[in-house]
Amino acid sequence: MEQGSSPRRGSGVLVRVVRVCLDVVVGVLALALIGGIVVLVAPGILVRLEQPALQAWCTVLAAVVIQGVPFLLLGTVVSAAVTTLVPDRVLARVLPRNPVLAVPVAGAAGALLPGCECASVPVAGSLIRRGVAPAAALTFLLAAPAVNPVVLVATSIAFPGRPEMVLARLLASLAASVTMGWLWIRLGRTDWLRLTDHQQPTAGRGRLDAFTRALQHDFLHAGGFLVLGAAAAATFNIAVPPAVLESFAGSPWLSVLLLGVLAVVLSICSEADAFVAASLSGFSATARLAFMVVGPMVDLKLIALQAGTFGRVFALRFSTATFVSAVLASTLVGGWLL
Repeated sequence: MEQGSSPRRGSGVLVRVVRVCLDVVVGVLALALIGGIVVLVAPGILVRLEQPALQAWCTVLAAVVIQGVPFLLLGTVVSAAVTTLVPDRVLARVLPRNPVLAVPVAGAAGALLPGCECASVPVAGSLIRRGVAPAAALTFLLAAPAVNPVVLVATSIAFPGRPEMVLARLLASLAASVTMGWLWIRLGRTDWLRLTDHQQPTAGRGRLDAFTRALQHDFLHAGGFLVLGAAAAATFNIAVPPAVLESFAGSPWLSVLLLGVLAVVLSICSEADAFVAASLSGFSATARLAFMVVGPMVDLKLIALQAGTFGRVFALRFSTATFVSAVLASTLVGGWLL
């Protein structure tokens, strides 16, 4: 019986791998089909309707979506693999025992282990359950979706010829993440964390199934937010009068705060938010930097995930402090580099 069950388990794993690949291919083809329809069909219809504003809206929407989808797919694949296949003890072993030193190391680990913001919350919760200092786990939660290689490459492509934008995003995101970790050491309280029970899959089959579910959920969920964010950015560029933009652009603080709040509301995946930020050409570079720094750390879906994992009291306090830290870091780094 045992000898006969081994081939069946092997064939079952192969079937699941094939299903994962097919799901990814179908998802990419579906998004490509939608993008093709938007690019090829919609402009012709709009020409007949003689509505150039809608033509411009459609062009901005298609450009943002088409540019962002490849990085969104790559980011969600890597994120799902890291979340489900890399044991939490790998991070626990490399972090120093001293929380003050563990915080910057956890921030640097976020740059080495790519992860979507949706996946970073359960990973941080699992690290805390396994004995990692909360300050280090929360720093990793903020840094992983903001400074990983996929996000930085996407930013360099969204802002061609402007490497200072990539450097500014890296420094501002790391500064905000590490600041929040050290603030937690100073002001945080363990009774604010109300962790729910969660079991990590241990068997090979369980991990593969978890990878499949994580990939499907993250790609479809984040893809929807990407389309909504692109539509909002296109609407913002077309519908808002230039005089209104000039009134905000004239005040550095108001423009930074406005795009920071916009990042919270739009909730765009970090692998694609740079393309939306690049489309907001009416704002200063520092304001668009704030959009890219705030979004991966504080948005509506993250607040909901944090409330479900750590409790509502924690989510309210932590997200508010993170927003302030991200805005200040963006302003300081942007004023210095941009």
